[in-house]
Amino acid sequence: MQTELQGQLERITYHNDENHYTIARLKVRGRRDLVTIIGSLVSVAPGEMLSLKGTWSMHPKYGEQFKIETYETLVPATVGGIERYLGSGLIKGIGPVMAKRLVERFREQTLDVIEGSVGRLAEVEGIGAKRIEMIRTAWDEQKEVRNVMLFLQSHEVSSTYAAKIYKQYGKESITVVKENPYRLASDIFGIGFLTADKIAQKLGIPRDSQIRAEEGILYVLQKLAEDGHVYYPRASLIEESIKILEIDTRIVEQALAQICLDRKVVIEEDRVYLSAFFASEKGIAENFGTLLDAQKSGSLLNRTAPFAWLEQELRISLAERQRQAIQEAIDHKALVITGGPGTGKTTIIRAIIMLYRKSGRNVLLAAPTGRAAKRMSEASGFEAKTIHRLLEFSPSKGGFKKNADNPLDADLIIVDEASMIDSILMHQFLKAVPLRATLVLVGDIDQLPSVGAGNVLKDIIASGRVPTITLNEIFRQSRQSLIVVNAHRINHGEFPYINSEKDTPQDFYYFQCEDPAEACGMVVEMCATRIPGKFGFHPSRDIQVLTPMHRGVIGAANLNQELQKHLNTSTVELARGGRLFKTGDKVMQIRNNYDRDVFNGDIGRIRTIDMEEQTVTVEFDGRPVSYDFMDLEEIVLAYAVSVHKSQGSEYPAVVIPLLTQHYMMLQRNLLYTAITRGKKLVVVIGTKKALAIAIKNNKPQMRYTGLTERLRSLKA
Repeated sequence: MQTELQGQLERITYHNDENHYTIARLKVRGRRDLVTIIGSLVSVAPGEMLSLKGTWSMHPKYGEQFKIETYETLVPATVGGIERYLGSGLIKGIGPVMAKRLVERFREQTLDVIEGSVGRLAEVEGIGAKRIEMIRTAWDEQKEVRNVMLFLQSHEVSSTYAAKIYKQYGKESITVVKENPYRLASDIFGIGFLTADKIAQKLGIPRDSQIRAEEGILYVLQKLAEDGHVYYPRASLIEESIKILEIDTRIVEQALAQICLDRKVVIEEDRVYLSAFFASEKGIAENFGTLLDAQKSGSLLNRTAPFAWLEQELRISLAERQRQAIQEAIDHKALVITGGPGTGKTTIIRAIIMLYRKSGRNVLLAAPTGRAAKRMSEASGFEAKTIHRLLEFSPSKGGFKKNADNPLDADLIIVDEASMIDSILMHQFLKAVPLRATLVLVGDIDQLPSVGAGNVLKDIIASGRVPTITLNEIFRQSRQSLIVVNAHRINHGEFPYINSEKDTPQDFYYFQCEDPAEACGMVVEMCATRIPGKFGFHPSRDIQVLTPMHRGVIGAANLNQELQKHLNTSTVELARGGRLFKTGDKVMQIRNNYDRDVFNGDIGRIRTIDMEEQTVTVEFDGRPVSYDFMDLEEIVLAYAVSVHKSQGSEYPAVVIPLLTQHYMMLQRNLLYTAITRGKKLVVVIGTKKALAIAIKNNKPQMRYTGLTERLRSLKA
């Protein structure tokens, strides 16, 4: 039986940004205890008065609950309610301290003053003209956002996304959404086709409309690109699109023809490319062809490497394969060096740099990620930059300053961790490589391929058009490391050597554990006490948990929550969309943001949370970066990260949970990548069965790319 309930929202226990499902506590007049309410609530804040309609139910574990069917928000009437409402971070410029001052001055009239006489806020200590203007703007925006949210609430759009829609389109938000909701998918990060499609259906756009079919095909191609495919076979694409859109083949074929005419896609024989990927793949091949055809400029130490001098400078004896790689870097315009850990890649890089610098040549070093660039700098002794920073991205121009018209100033460019470079980035990079330069790509093709579309390094090697040196000899000093030895054993399909705590201290340990909950507890214990106690590593700065999956008990999401509880005792925190951030938290950027100069995979620390300014400051490699509250889905906790996200990074110690629950992700290259991230210590927690499955599964997911063929077709 439906009943009505009215009260003041005391606190939000849980909120899901995707579907608005909320668990909250309500203070109801006449009831001594707080009432638990559950259901869909959009953009509510503690202190607000809620008028609810719904039904009572009894939960076997949590007791009496009120299930919300409909509700409306009322302006808080009490002084305490107004203070909590304003201090919740709802209005930029007003935090808990300022909210207290405001209600002490204006009491029950506080909200009326902000609404109609905002200039009177100057009567409160600490509020000047600048802050008054900030509060006025934020209050007006909040009202507009509320209007947008009321409109979107019935269309299943989260409060966070509603705020983003307003930020993108302003007062035109509702008009834009009504005219073409599919614009949201391309214009706003985090709103995909499926969310936009739900809104479109609610607004009455027919399921078999041309615009839905066109946007649907583009969405399918984008999802396939996220799986690594540069193109997709035409017949398979149509089949996938029909499956998702549930419309006739004829409509999909017409839509595909139209987006081809609109140049949103390119169809080459039976291959369908998103236009950007077609241009990139074609451009990579053409740029390599031009570079390989160019003449090697001048003599370099008489074209013969002075190995005696190099060995004296490096204080080592060079192996035959290393000598060959160094000589190839002198003889050719482009070179690939590939090999696993401990095979001497770093020594070769240092030797090549020394040779070119001795000849007065300009040398540039780069890597795909900040951590990889930092590691390259430390290992080589020379400055390395990320590829993005090397190419000098300009937010105002929306592109890289370094390109074909303004190439890099270099005679030698060495790129490390080249297996991480996807098609789009490789194309942009190669455009900026001057014809006078020699290009050396260094990487390990047995690791996971790039997160973005393509399999560039592997395709380059497979084409046979670029000279390639494969290193497979493990040097003596590296053979003493079980991390290195086991990485190579796994890569050859062999079971790793298992070391227990009872044995002589080593750098690789395995702990048997079958239950996911128990494994989760063991991971936390390892990070919080056992590893710091035995090896002296800092619990969060030095130790990185790497997991094959995001979901589940031992997925990244749950592990992050558990590790945050045990490793971060800060009381300065912010709850946002069911996620909790604290000062001191280890976080990761999950998309490229050129305006902020931070990129997918960058790891930083939360330094400040400002409730009044509604900003979170994250420090990345000593550089502070500010985020508005509504942009926080760009960062996630990073005490635990997926193995894919760890590419290009090395950590003093890694902890890897590996259970059969990860079955879908258990692949040899994933396990190999995870283990090779550990510099001084690797701890695997799980079952031998899961290890065996991963080692046996040497069939990485096939990616549709045409780069190998394009390179082979170049004139020899």
